[in-house]
Amino acid sequence: MAARVQRLSRSMLKTLRDDPADAETLNHKLLVRAGYVRRTAAGIWTWLPLGKQVLENVTRVVREEMDAIGGQEVLLPALLPKEPYEVSGRYEEYGDLLFRLKDRKGGDYLLGPTHEEIFTQVVKDQCTSYKDLPVIIYQIQTKYRDEARPRAGILRGREFTMKDSYSFDVTDEGLAESYALHRAAYQRIFDRLGIDYRIVSAISGAMGGSASEEFLAPAPAGEDTFAQCPQCGFAANTEALSVTVPPTATDGHPPVELLDTPDTPTIESLAAHLDVPASATLKNLLVKVDGEITAVGVPGDREVDLGKLAELLAPAEVELVTAEDFTGREDLVRGYVGPQNGMAGKAFRYLADPRVAQGTSWITGANEEGKHARNVVCGRDFEVDQYLDVVVVEPGDPCPRCGAGIELDRAIEVGHIFQLGRKYADAFELDVLGQDGKPARVTMGSYGIGVSRIVAALAEQTADEQGLCWPREVAPADVHVVAAGKAQQTEAALEIAQRLGDAGVRVVVDDRAGVSPGVKFTDAELLGVPTILVAGRGIKDGLVELKDRRSGEREELTIEDAVRRVSGGE
Repeated sequence: MAARVQRLSRSMLKTLRDDPADAETLNHKLLVRAGYVRRTAAGIWTWLPLGKQVLENVTRVVREEMDAIGGQEVLLPALLPKEPYEVSGRYEEYGDLLFRLKDRKGGDYLLGPTHEEIFTQVVKDQCTSYKDLPVIIYQIQTKYRDEARPRAGILRGREFTMKDSYSFDVTDEGLAESYALHRAAYQRIFDRLGIDYRIVSAISGAMGGSASEEFLAPAPAGEDTFAQCPQCGFAANTEALSVTVPPTATDGHPPVELLDTPDTPTIESLAAHLDVPASATLKNLLVKVDGEITAVGVPGDREVDLGKLAELLAPAEVELVTAEDFTGREDLVRGYVGPQNGMAGKAFRYLADPRVAQGTSWITGANEEGKHARNVVCGRDFEVDQYLDVVVVEPGDPCPRCGAGIELDRAIEVGHIFQLGRKYADAFELDVLGQDGKPARVTMGSYGIGVSRIVAALAEQTADEQGLCWPREVAPADVHVVAAGKAQQTEAALEIAQRLGDAGVRVVVDDRAGVSPGVKFTDAELLGVPTILVAGRGIKDGLVELKDRRSGEREELTIEDAVRRVSGGE
């Protein structure tokens, strides 16, 4: 079947020589310079013709693989009533991320950030018996989140294209099968798209559920940090990385010793004053969890990962204490807080990293101005209400699987799969008639792919110094034919382009008049089509130059051989 031939002389395309002033990431710079996208407002982008083609190619691959596992495509509204999100509790949980609005009658609505609630309602309406399940339904649609700081071009916007699918099963075993189907489909999708990706363990956070994995595309512009072990291959988002420290005996330690430590409100000043390593001290960070002051204990040489803490405590709201929180609180001595003397489980809730294990001994605040305490033993002098892995992960930390030192890398999240379980089914009382004739509560899975994020990730991973370099599956064309300039060359280029189009090859042909060969060659590199065919001086002898955009390899061929090569004839 013949393919479309795009003539640049008739295309709306404006390329730029310089990077946009506000661009910080590679994908932002190149997608704007190459005329694929245009900024409309902060975090809001217009997809121009070539960019829309790349986006649609990604969408096609996602749709084909979702259909292959039995997924049924639907399209839910983006404008949604608030009531279902109140039922699930997420109307408040999302906070300022939600775009909220009212209609002319004062009714409350929101722009959909994700659609678990609505999908659950759809299945409750359509499926009434176990015979109607399992079912997988999905959509590819624009989502809306009011990001406080949109950045990185299309990578972190206030609206974005996402594929979200949901599985509905009667049993946990069925959910596991649906999860496995999606996991394998995601691997096929990302393999076809040419993304370098890692599958890592993740935490579910506010989504709820049990099993959760992320598909991450390593890239410097990524906002996720993941750990990987070079020895055993273990990989996890740092938010999901856990450590295990076995408890030891609490007896045999010296008694608590009170130390005079004036002007030592920080770990650094305390360690210097006592001439001890920071790792010998216990840092107690005070936060507010849903307004309740809580202490988080970690070794003094480590930092608390507030993002990880917030995820682990979700949907509770976590924020740092302020100076005002110490006013009128004699039990809070700023800079000298310790977990002993009745703090844990009494005045405050005490959370701790597993490194603060039972039997470990610390130097920590004595809850008195200018005083610290030595030999404060966990399990003897204070108790931990709840253990959470909350320290910032560092390179060289032990792999939880084999103990070797881990490595850290940045990545873009392009997919996330969850075994949600019955969180939303319980909220909406999603039951079907079971085989035994009794109501059976449905169990769910949720599976997302960032379709527009994939475009940004591919730009980040495959670009070189000359510009974009698309994998063939997603490129806006298979071949970019360049007419070097003269009338004979332009005529030949158009003829070659038409022959290729008739053979089913997708073609962009640069037939622009009055544009120098140098600009055309630069644009061909910038646009990133996999194959470049140049109709130049050799045309008079029936020769063209064929260039592989990725490898840079060039070859001079006859027109017939070039057409046959590009058309897949050899």
